[in-house]
Amino acid sequence: MLIDVPDTALTTFRAMWAELDRIGVHPTGTRRYSWTAEDAALRRWFTAQASARGMEVHTDANGNIRAWWGGRPADGDAGVVTGSHLDSVADGGKWDGPLGVLLGFLAVDALAAAEARGEFVRARPVGVVDYMDEEGTRFGVACLGSKLMSGVLDPEKARALTDADGVSLTEAMRAAGADPDRIGRDDAEITRSGAQVEVHIEQGKQLVGLEAPVGVASAIWPHGRWSFTFDGVADHAGTARLVDRKDAALPFASTVLAARAVAEELDARATFGRFHVEPGGPNVVPARVVALLDARAATDEVLVEMVDRIASAAREAGEGHGVEVTVAKISHAPVVEFDEELRDLHGKLAAEAGEYLPEVPTQAGHDSGILAPVMPTSMLFVRSPHGISHSPLEDAADDDVIAGLRALTRSLAALAGDD
Repeated sequence: MLIDVPDTALTTFRAMWAELDRIGVHPTGTRRYSWTAEDAALRRWFTAQASARGMEVHTDANGNIRAWWGGRPADGDAGVVTGSHLDSVADGGKWDGPLGVLLGFLAVDALAAAEARGEFVRARPVGVVDYMDEEGTRFGVACLGSKLMSGVLDPEKARALTDADGVSLTEAMRAAGADPDRIGRDDAEITRSGAQVEVHIEQGKQLVGLEAPVGVASAIWPHGRWSFTFDGVADHAGTARLVDRKDAALPFASTVLAARAVAEELDARATFGRFHVEPGGPNVVPARVVALLDARAATDEVLVEMVDRIASAAREAGEGHGVEVTVAKISHAPVVEFDEELRDLHGKLAAEAGEYLPEVPTQAGHDSGILAPVMPTSMLFVRSPHGISHSPLEDAADDDVIAGLRALTRSLAALAGDD
């Protein structure tokens, strides 16, 4: 079913973008973390957008917020969901997440206009969703809202998570007026969602190489996070002889280089993007380094091999400097194949519209990947001209944004319309 995108869509997109741009944006990048004042402002923005469209807003027990066009489905009934997330990595870009939420609202606009013209008959509600803490920036676990909703993450373990200041998820939720005792798997919300189509900025340059404004995700590489702790001994940076030191930073530095070498050999990804040095004084030999490894590979076998080799390199380096090394798995997501019927639908509709929609894999994790085992999900990627993500340099062209909106709107029309 082909639904025209209103000529005003780009103007509306820019106006919504300008409002969102007032929240959590700093000179060095975007800072939107879960259960903070910025998060509360984002939720107010989301609710205002929904209210302007007459949509019913509901926040589930895990902090995920949905706006329903056509009313929230009753228990046991199913709608169709689109959207993404509004939180960000530290000093990140503005497109990762928000693009999918904005285009979700704009797709509702297009469907409502078509309904008013008598060109579309809605058979089931359409929901726009903002998932809580997709990036995992504050509490260290990515896709926190969707992992709780799907039962991947144990609620007790989640409640005990702490941020860099020692504030637990329990404390943060209570401070924001939410009830941490209610978090956990939500079968009613899974059923109610029905199926999900998420639009996201592409994180990479596959679509640039294919000269395609929009693509459909085929699969997500398996990935996970591991903590590496290096325990040495604090000492005076001036008086301690180099030969006498047990400097925790030295084996950590060796491990960073080893991770790069192993990942390059295996055509995989390994990144130490967060680490903390204790006691952190400029004139103190580091006593401890706690670092997080983000690891991704095309298969689980390669992922396991890579992490094992990096851990072995860390322990070997630790022995050479008298530093104890502890490695622990924090999270792991296996390979995700997105719903075949949804992927075929996107391709069929694109062909009918005379548009090119290639299938591409992705190395980035997403809420749709977490939810894929419990409900049909798919993802549409909008081309990023530079392929840069998690950075203020993240970007998308106007024409590509509208192309993504067209692809989303026709898919929602097919999924939510009266056949």
